This record gives sequence, C-alpha cells and structure tokens, in this order.
Amino acid sequence: MKRMINKRNISVLYILFIIAILSAIGLFNPDESGSNDNQPKPQVNLRGISKDFSVKEIESIPDFLMRDKDNWGFFGHSTIRHDYEVKRINKDKVVIDHATGLMWHQHGAMNDMNWNKAKEWVDGLNIRAYAGYSDWRLPTVEEAASLMEPEKKNGVLFIDSVFYSIQAWIWTGDKCGSGKAWSVNYKRGQVAWHFIVIENYVRPVRLGLDR
Repeated sequence: MKRMINKRNISVLYILFIIAILSAIGLFNPDESGSNDNQPKPQVNLRGISKDFSVKEIESIPDFLMRDKDNWGFFGHSTIRHDYEVKRINKDKVVIDHATGLMWHQHGAMNDMNWNKAKEWVDGLNIRAYAGYSDWRLPTVEEAASLMEPEKKNGVLFIDSVFYSIQAWIWTGDKCGSGKAWSVNYKRGQVAWHFIVIENYVRPVRLGLDR
C-alpha cells in the first residue's frame, strides 16, 4: 500500500512538473479557455450608428483636434495613429485600419452624388456583397473624420495615400436637422454640413476584421 501511495505521489509531481514547464513557455493557460484574447484589439472605438447632430453638438467628437470653427462646422485633424493594411478580398480592394477596427472601401464611388443617391449606392454594394460583406454603410462623422491627417499625404489631400484621391470630400450618415447632412472634406481639412441635394463622393465603411 505504501509503495502504491509513493508511486501516486510521484505521478502527481511529474504532472505538476510538466504543467509548470508548459506554463513557462506559454503553452498552457487554463484561464484562456480557447478565447481570442491574443488577437489584436482596436486601440480606438468610434461611434458606428448615425445620428442627427447640430453644429454645436458635432464639435465634441472625440480623437479630433480642432483648429478653427465656422457656421458650417470646423477645421482640424484626427489624433489617431493609424495602422492601415490594404487587402484584396474576392478581387475587391479594402483598407483595414487596425487602430480603429474599421474596414474601408479603398476608393468608393467614382462619381459624386446627393445624399440619398449615396445611400442607394451603398445599398448596391451590399446587394452584390462587395469583398464578401453585406453590411457596408455611410460612415459616421467620427469615422470619416478619423481619416483626416494633420498634413497633406495624398497629393493635395489630408488623407493617407492608401486611399484613392478622387474622393476629396465624402458624405457621412449623420444628419444636421431637416434636409442637411454632415460631410468631411479632405481637401480643406474640414467637417461641415451640406444640404442633402448637394453632391459629394462616397467612401463606405464597415466593422472590420479586428472586431
């Protein structure tokens, strides 16, 4: 009986020794339980649901440094440090920003259009499942403004060169009262409202691979 107890103790000690070795080299962690905690997480979470904002309300958007204001909006640039990755999915090109967890249509619409037409254009993307996804939408002001660079990086535009330069100003999904919606102008470094009958470009977005 004593010999059996000794053998059992030796077996337990051996198992504990193996577990200690595996834990030391990172191969054993009972708290992980198959989770994705080691996956990269977005550094910044931006609002993804469109709303109606007045000029005063929109001035409080986070992660944005304002340098001037006017009756239509404000000028400035994003303070987010981006981590862009250009990727081709099903022959469609997207830009993944690992800093925000967003996936952007790399070029967007090649023609400008009014706000309602812009929403219809995005609906068309979803019908054909651009890049394999059917949840594309107009960005919120926070999302579109997050692309604004403090200096010109894409010709005359305050936006990174991973994006097409044709879309110098784009619609957002946020409104500004009746008959008006917010837009972001990468040529002037401006966030401003326009009447929805005015024509702007479209650069759709969706929650990306990091979410």
